[in-house]
Amino acid sequence: MAALMAVANGQESVKPLVKIVKGKKLCDKGWECKGWSQFCCNQTISDYFQTYQFENLFAKRNTPVAHAVGFWDYHSFITAAAQYQPHGFGTTGGKLQSMKEVAAFLGHVGSKTSCGYGVATGGPLAWGLCYNKEMSPSKLYCDDYYKYTYPCTPGVSYHGRGALPIYWNYNYGETGDALKVDLLNHPEYIENNATLAFQAALWRWMTPVKKHQPSAHDVFVGSWKPTKNDTLAKRVPGFGATMNVLYGDQVCGQGDVDTMNNIISHYLYYLDLMGVGREEAGPHEVLTCEEQKPFTVSPSSASSSSS
Repeated sequence: MAALMAVANGQESVKPLVKIVKGKKLCDKGWECKGWSQFCCNQTISDYFQTYQFENLFAKRNTPVAHAVGFWDYHSFITAAAQYQPHGFGTTGGKLQSMKEVAAFLGHVGSKTSCGYGVATGGPLAWGLCYNKEMSPSKLYCDDYYKYTYPCTPGVSYHGRGALPIYWNYNYGETGDALKVDLLNHPEYIENNATLAFQAALWRWMTPVKKHQPSAHDVFVGSWKPTKNDTLAKRVPGFGATMNVLYGDQVCGQGDVDTMNNIISHYLYYLDLMGVGREEAGPHEVLTCEEQKPFTVSPSSASSSSS
């Protein structure tokens, strides 16, 4: 147990248990990468991303003017990530690719939870994880179309909560089903538990939004192979496509818009702070989605984003 605690504090790496199954090397790294997986044979997140780096990325989140002081921390992130590392989150490819994926995921999180603005202390990008919920919701985000699958609980509001904020009854219902937590009746669980909030965001990152579509993870790490239609739609693997998967026409295919640039700016800033460097982000067409046709066109009534 002492060795495992050392890893949690970023002091030393645990040697994985190894077995060969049908010619494939599979590993188990204990608490952080459990259950025999090829991905657990690679470096795990705590090998290259530790508490001090998390603090650097989200430097202003606990200042008195922030709105979720004391809520978000490294421990909740790494605990949530441990569930997804055996499936390849932050453990796909070499160290560089893994670090880029963590920066990409957190870039989305930072931009969606920021209270930074142009003249904010430390600059507008230092204020990620400032929120854990929408502060003044204008509606309940209850869509009756889903009354048979994800019926709204009377008196409950399905406004934005979490690291990649969840909106609408059907999104709380689907996320709750996946995580085996009753979020349909208790969406507030997300704003009361930072590990659960990160788990929900990581589930969204790792899971296709619709059948026959890739996940944000798939398009980022390159396990998604674009079809001819994707190529015609200018959809290519990379960070731009993660925005397309998660937000569709709310962000992508609209040219050089602020909502897109804000997410990209957080990603580049985090790459720099993590010691990877923004030059590793790739060319413009990989980094942006300004010319990509959206994977998903959202009905304006069911917008899933606050921006």
